[in-house]
Amino acid sequence: MSVLVEFSMSPMDKGASVGRYVARSIDIIDRSGMPYRVNPMGTVLEGEWDRCFEVVRACFERMSADCERITCSIKVDYRGGTDGRLASKIERIEKELGRETRH
Repeated sequence: MSVLVEFSMSPMDKGASVGRYVARSIDIIDRSGMPYRVNPMGTVLEGEWDRCFEVVRACFERMSADCERITCSIKVDYRGGTDGRLASKIERIEKELGRETRH
């Protein structure tokens, strides 16, 4: 079952600038080999349900090693029989617009 999983995870006890903690999660995601896209408000993974949530869990475990309070939001989009949706969803919009978007 292939899904898109968008999640945002950050510590609440480390002040206003949490980039170094988020970067550690991005490193875990990148090393997973899964397709992903980073955006200013979170990260989107594409893959099998269990594998996506293994990566989210690894990010949580790394963050919880030295963070006492963490916030996390997760959104899942399942569409049966489809793969490559990270790119194809954008391509469809650009086709409708007749131009590239800033993504």
